[in-house]
Amino acid sequence: MSYPSLSDKARTPAARPPMVTPGQPRAAAPEAAPPRTASTPPRQGAAPPPSPSRQQQQPVNRIYNRLSPPLSPATTGRPGGAPPAEPPATTDPMSTGVPPGRTDVGSRTGTTRTALDVGDSYPPISGRGAEGFGNPNMDRRITPRSPRAALEPEHVPVPTRRSKRVRNPLVIIGNAIFTLLILAIVGGGAAIVFGKIRFEAPGPLKEDKIVNIRPGAGVVEIADILQREGVMDEHRLVFIGGVFALKASLKSGEYLFPKRASVRDVVETMVEGKVVQHLLTIPEGLTSEQIAARLLDSQILTGTIKDTPREGSMLPNSYAFRRGDTREQAIQRMQQAQQQVVKEAWERRSRDLPLRTPEQLIILASIIEKETSRPEERTRIAAVFANRLKQRMRLQTDPTVIYGLAPGKGTLGRPLSRADLERPTPYNTYIIDALPPGPIANPGRASIEAAANPARTKELYFVADGSGGHAFAETYDQHQRNVARLRAIERGDPPEPPRATQQDSTSGVPAPKAQAPKRKNAPAKKAQPQ
Repeated sequence: MSYPSLSDKARTPAARPPMVTPGQPRAAAPEAAPPRTASTPPRQGAAPPPSPSRQQQQPVNRIYNRLSPPLSPATTGRPGGAPPAEPPATTDPMSTGVPPGRTDVGSRTGTTRTALDVGDSYPPISGRGAEGFGNPNMDRRITPRSPRAALEPEHVPVPTRRSKRVRNPLVIIGNAIFTLLILAIVGGGAAIVFGKIRFEAPGPLKEDKIVNIRPGAGVVEIADILQREGVMDEHRLVFIGGVFALKASLKSGEYLFPKRASVRDVVETMVEGKVVQHLLTIPEGLTSEQIAARLLDSQILTGTIKDTPREGSMLPNSYAFRRGDTREQAIQRMQQAQQQVVKEAWERRSRDLPLRTPEQLIILASIIEKETSRPEERTRIAAVFANRLKQRMRLQTDPTVIYGLAPGKGTLGRPLSRADLERPTPYNTYIIDALPPGPIANPGRASIEAAANPARTKELYFVADGSGGHAFAETYDQHQRNVARLRAIERGDPPEPPRATQQDSTSGVPAPKAQAPKRKNAPAKKAQPQ
């Protein structure tokens, strides 16, 4: 077996750089042992001195020598199959791996060599010659391990420490915020999906129900009211979240929620303001004092009435009010409606109407309203009063006498007497000429329109016919017969059949004088029951 030869640099021990195992400190070179003299007997069993050819061979790994079988004399050329001699030892203990001061006896030449079979590391056996001391195979040594150590697991390397940028407090805080943001987004999305399902789920109502939401109530208070009334059984956060999601503006009032109404239906109903409307009917012919009393009796309206409205300034009608509306608002609505109706009627009035202002139109309409409740008679009664005003006759109407005796009350509570007709008051049309100073009631639309456009007749008289209507006449004689007929009905006698009036005949009669008729005509007129 032949070994690869060393280069020229490897043959010179002095030129060989010291070999240092990584992690070991460089030790000082031990002093060379004195050369063995001829008188010193060689060590027993020492190897023969190396031949010149053997000195040129590079060191052999001891591990390889231990594992290789003994060499035969034929292979080595030496008797007994002795292994070839080791190359001369260097003076650098770091290259041998032997502690300083430990030496071994060399060959027959008497030189000292370092023991290489304990703790030293050798480069792997290579099939090519070394290129010099700069060869990495010369610098890297293999540390032999025992079989027990070879079977032990390798040590796990310690994890490297994180960089300073990763350990920066701002980075840590940013990572925490980002993590919380992700969790918040995921949780918020799940909450929105769940809330939407509950927001549109059918409610617990088994039948329609009216719930009143007071003015000024907040979202939380409204949610509590709806839960208390049984309109919804969801958590109030579902209602509050739906209100903010829809950007809803809830309105107060009284709402009618249908059965099985979901929270969405409830919110949309309150956003649209679909409150329950309560009708309040004001009959025609009531005085302002009577209308104010009805408003105060209403449980729908709130607040008080500061002053009684002016007579004739409100339009009687059926009005829809929301629960919680004030009484002053109701009065304002009726006054605005009256102004609009009077304006329209005045613009469409008859050309020959003996009235100069819209206020006079309301006065005449209030008298018409108190005289009859039949729609078909309004224009004929308006014509009687208009004809009397044209001929400068007194109106001689009982409702004006009653209003003068009991202003604003609407009724005396007893029948009129002759003394009442003779009592002077600003409203007694049996005494004063023309119209009274103001309205005696609040007329309706029909009476206002009738006063603006009376019928085209020449009738100057009318009296009750005993059936709820009136008998009209153009002359005083005809009027007297109608009065006698009414008296017979009141006594229970069979009445005479009514005769044709001048309105039915083709011939006319001259208009009466402007002075008032005789006083005996006044009691024949009956005031309508109040």
